[in-house]
Amino acid sequence: MIRYKGKTLLIVGGGLLQIPIIETAKSMGLVVVVGDMNPDSPGFKIADKKILMSTKDIEGMVREAKKFVQVDPIHAVITAGTDASMTVAAVANALGLLGLRYVDAEACSNKVKMRKRLKEHNVPIPNFAEVWSIADARDALSYLKFPLVMKPSDNMGARGVIKVNNLEELHQAFKHSKKFSPTGEMILEEYMKGPELSVDAISYFGKIKMTGIADRIIEREPFFIETGHTMPSQLSKKILDEVEDVMKQGMKALGINLGVGKGDIKVTDTGVKVGEIAARLSGGFMSAYTYPYSTGVNLNKAAIQIAFGDEPEELIETKNLVSIERAIIASPGKIVSITGVDEASEIDSVNHVFMGSKVGDIINEPTNNIEKSGHVIITSESLEKAEKIFEEVKKTIIIESDSYYSLTEKIINQNARLKFGKDICWVCKVCDGTDCASGVPGMGGIGKMETFKDNTIALREYSILPRYIRESVTPNTKYIFFEKELSHPILAAPMTGAVTNMNNAMDEYQYSLTVLKGFKESGSIAFLGDGATIDKYLIILKAMDEVGGFGVLICKPRSDFGLLKERFEESERRSVFALGMDIDAFNFKTLVQKNQNANTRTISELSKIRKLTKLPFILKGIMTLEDAISAYEAGADAIVVSNHGGRVLDEMPGTARVLPEIAEKLKGKIPVIVDGGIRSGMDVFKMLSLGANSVLIGRPIAISAVGGEVAGVKFLLNQFKDELIQTMNITGAKSLSNITYDLILRKK
Repeated sequence: MIRYKGKTLLIVGGGLLQIPIIETAKSMGLVVVVGDMNPDSPGFKIADKKILMSTKDIEGMVREAKKFVQVDPIHAVITAGTDASMTVAAVANALGLLGLRYVDAEACSNKVKMRKRLKEHNVPIPNFAEVWSIADARDALSYLKFPLVMKPSDNMGARGVIKVNNLEELHQAFKHSKKFSPTGEMILEEYMKGPELSVDAISYFGKIKMTGIADRIIEREPFFIETGHTMPSQLSKKILDEVEDVMKQGMKALGINLGVGKGDIKVTDTGVKVGEIAARLSGGFMSAYTYPYSTGVNLNKAAIQIAFGDEPEELIETKNLVSIERAIIASPGKIVSITGVDEASEIDSVNHVFMGSKVGDIINEPTNNIEKSGHVIITSESLEKAEKIFEEVKKTIIIESDSYYSLTEKIINQNARLKFGKDICWVCKVCDGTDCASGVPGMGGIGKMETFKDNTIALREYSILPRYIRESVTPNTKYIFFEKELSHPILAAPMTGAVTNMNNAMDEYQYSLTVLKGFKESGSIAFLGDGATIDKYLIILKAMDEVGGFGVLICKPRSDFGLLKERFEESERRSVFALGMDIDAFNFKTLVQKNQNANTRTISELSKIRKLTKLPFILKGIMTLEDAISAYEAGADAIVVSNHGGRVLDEMPGTARVLPEIAEKLKGKIPVIVDGGIRSGMDVFKMLSLGANSVLIGRPIAISAVGGEVAGVKFLLNQFKDELIQTMNITGAKSLSNITYDLILRKK
């Protein structure tokens, strides 16, 4: 390497992915100057000299490079693994060095310009449209057909890239992409179904040579997260020959005639097409790690030689191994511990473990390739062996996260909206039935949803009265439920039918366990229903086993006495906390659909049912004073004032209208629980003021469970509890018993 000894190379970018090219340059005897805006960048620690400037600030980097050469020369400029080809071209042009024309580097960096250039040269690409506004996107639908992909024209790493399946998703996709676009320019293009390849190539003296083709693993739609790649590609030679041909066409069209090219190439039913081609070496650990490990070729060295105007040496592959990169993706939340990294690094055939996350970091569900927690490089004789080693690595590296910290109401609602689908639940800002997506089955109410709506309307008719001239209080929300102390009086309503009513957003067991765990971990308890399906209760009880039976099973009022007895006995055997029955569900639509007979009961019949179990027994569906008294006389240990969320009959009153009379009559005798339209901690306060001992929450819990799993349930409960405490603070209520009717006002 005498040819390069003492010469100076400017490497634009000092991050982790630039370390191999910096090390290679130093091994060649070059004086390495690294340009980066981060004073603590890894590249600065091993560079000979540094330029402190953003890789994105083209004018700034040119200015600093000109200053640098007033003292010391720069003989070549290059980048690797970062989207800085325009900066490299500008510096090269300004200093009279070898490199791409700036206009060509710009075409390789801006997706709209790239698409236009490729189209002019008849390089196969998807149909596309330049988009600056949502109106542009809608107009493009005259010639673009779903599914589509929205992406910023000027970003990398899959930032802002999102699949759009239909018109309803278009606006949300536009907003998502816009956040990641520095200029506001975006591109809408046809979704290309099929395998995706990452291709590295070098161009010099009229030659273009492929230097690595890897299979990319793209997952987690509607986003496009690369969870790894495999070098070399496992596709057939015929396909790879076509990929090579299309890559060459693309590089020539974009003017990459001296330097390197990195392509994302799709293999579709209608042929091989260009996703993107950049004028740089690949990031994602391919050019610097998996390709050299697989082939024995140092591609960084070849790229440096081309930057100096030399023909690259040593491009003959000396190895024939499989090298893979696989992503480590932590569960969303606050990382509380990371163990096993050193042990994983010592596993045979593991080349590197790179961890980007650390204890204390807040991890979100990734939407692009930057938001991953780590990467593993493994090299072996076959893909099968490499994958087995990765499975061992995954078992060794344990990242524990507290998922609560990663959630927001917006994230929960977005996730739920996607999983429910447009015909089940729109996850409205106000869940009051006014603009509900579905009926029964589904998440909505029956008929015109008047009962569903009136639950919310009835609560809105009350305002909360503050009291300020008094001693300060520290509110205590503790609630005793059948001799068990709970941290608050907010319990889960027995929603069920995750498959039937929630569009398979979760299966029945997963939904039940999610709600049970969320409530138990929040210091409360969940009610769950046995559902219309004859044996669904066994799934519910299996989930209750996981929380030590800490739940309440509410059974449908089946005509078959034996079926009720069977459920009660099995619940007792599994140590379930309490039992109950939906007395209002005898004509419920889903029971009718599944040919399940149910009927009303007399006081005498209810007494007989109550004697089937020693567990606390709850009757749910009380809407009149007469039924409340009858339930008490039949031996119920608690009642739930409920119209089943408006899912039994239209034109019934909201529960807040009938609660006061019932609560006054049964006050001090048995607990009075209420559900219906409760959407905040303030609503909880109103229901307690109207005489309830505790409340059940239904639809908001289902949305939170589907959108955020256990952490989502805990998030909602914490929000409701905080709002309840705040309301108690404002009104001066020190405990739940201090929440009385005189703290609310009925609007006229």
